Amino acid sequence: MKTEQEKAELVAIQALGWVAGNEDVLGQFMGASGVSVDDLRGAAGDPAFLGALLDFVMLEDAWVTGFCDAAGLPYDAPMRARAALPGGAQMHWT
Repeated sequence: MKTEQEKAELVAIQALGWVAGNEDVLGQFMGASGVSVDDLRGAAGDPAFLGALLDFVMLEDAWVTGFCDAAGLPYDAPMRARAALPGGAQMHWT
């Protein structure tokens, strides 16, 4: 049986695939984060990076709905996954 973090990582990896497949969102993510395409490949196994990716996706409602619709997930899946990854339990006041 998978742990909550393992399930969260799977959702985040799906989100990474969605971001990589959307040129506009990918460009914005790479510009905001400073990562390269090579960095993306290596970072897919880093839970902290995956959490940051979910933080980015959750910046725009359209991205959340677009990703969730494409992945067949409920709209709260990114938020729940983020909470199970490193740094997800921190308080966000914005």
